Amino acid sequence: MKLTVVGGGSTYTPELIDGFARLRDTLPVEELVLVDPAADRLELVGGLARRIFARQGHGGRVVTTSDLDAAVDGADAVLLQLRVGGQAARQQDETWPLECGCVGQETTGAGGLAKALRTVPVVLDVAERVRRANPDAWIIDFTNPVGIVTRALLQAGHRAVGLCNVAIGLQRKFAALLGVAPADVHLDHVGLNHLTWETAVRLGGPEGEDVLPRLLAGHGDAVAADVRLPRPLLDRLGVVPSYYLRYYYAHDEVVDELRTKPSRAAEVAEMERQLLEMYGDPALDEKPELLARRGGAYYSEAAVDLAAALLGGSGSPYQVVNTRNRGTLPFLPDDAVVEVPAAVGAKGASPLPVAPVDPLYAGLMAHVTAYEDLALDAALRGGRERVFRALLAHPLVGQYAYAEQLTDRLIAHNREHLAWA
Repeated sequence: MKLTVVGGGSTYTPELIDGFARLRDTLPVEELVLVDPAADRLELVGGLARRIFARQGHGGRVVTTSDLDAAVDGADAVLLQLRVGGQAARQQDETWPLECGCVGQETTGAGGLAKALRTVPVVLDVAERVRRANPDAWIIDFTNPVGIVTRALLQAGHRAVGLCNVAIGLQRKFAALLGVAPADVHLDHVGLNHLTWETAVRLGGPEGEDVLPRLLAGHGDAVAADVRLPRPLLDRLGVVPSYYLRYYYAHDEVVDELRTKPSRAAEVAEMERQLLEMYGDPALDEKPELLARRGGAYYSEAAVDLAAALLGGSGSPYQVVNTRNRGTLPFLPDDAVVEVPAAVGAKGASPLPVAPVDPLYAGLMAHVTAYEDLALDAALRGGRERVFRALLAHPLVGQYAYAEQLTDRLIAHNREHLAWA
């Protein structure tokens, strides 16, 4: 089995490598190719990857290259974890929206739109090369904004499934609080990427007992702290929103907070500097503890599980993924990309039935889906007016004066990445 990681020079990659090494019985990788244009980073990450494999007795071969076509040739699955513009672009995404009083964040709001505009054309080019090399290969997208990027891939006819680590992270945390094995916890996870709610926490499987009321009653403070929302709000809602809902439910509070502390991009850039220095140590043969603070917890386990299921292996048959709605949420278009539990196998991901969704959440999902529609149109066809329409539609922007200012700032800060600008 050959797997290719596009963006293999990312400091995330050792998390992925660790999962491949530990879970080799689930996903028996014979050749792992890390491809990245940043040769210096790639060699540091690739060296550590080989040492991790060796330490854990994995017999697979790790190859590093900057040649994308060679990297995807013959690949059974291709994982996308690229960042167009790097941390410098992320720093901008998190900064200029604040000038207009809007949230500055890399995956949602105006910053998220900027990332989508930079990313979608690049991802589609990569996907076309994958299709030419092996039309049966699966593409697993971990590149943000996952919902928009996955929709672009599916709309272009690619064999693609989107992946996010929010659900698996909450599953692991809930399992620890309840004192049970993670495999025993099944989430009724519903929404769009980075716009999700846990409406039930079931023990034993999709039809198991819902212990969410017990979880909130006994561990509500810990859950609230984890998603960074007030405990009384969780008690009133009776659900667990993802921490990204904080940008919607506490927008002004978050803007004030972001204006008074270093950006997350700056923190990550410093962590990356330290991590790359560590990766260059020939004695290091395991992922360092600092990597846990970088983000992406449990990404490797989710990726291994998904790839194994898609490639006909022993991956879990039920997983939370990003895939076409296909009537799962009747208030959204069939071609919208939703993040829900799905049955995953060699033919792809089929969403499981979802209980009726409270209008409190359905309304916001529909609103953001409309924005994603316009965002994808702007990413594919370009143009100032399309950018303005997408920003005007976003619930974190909404006002025409803000949309005008943000449009100008977005284009000014991203001109080198926008072919039409």
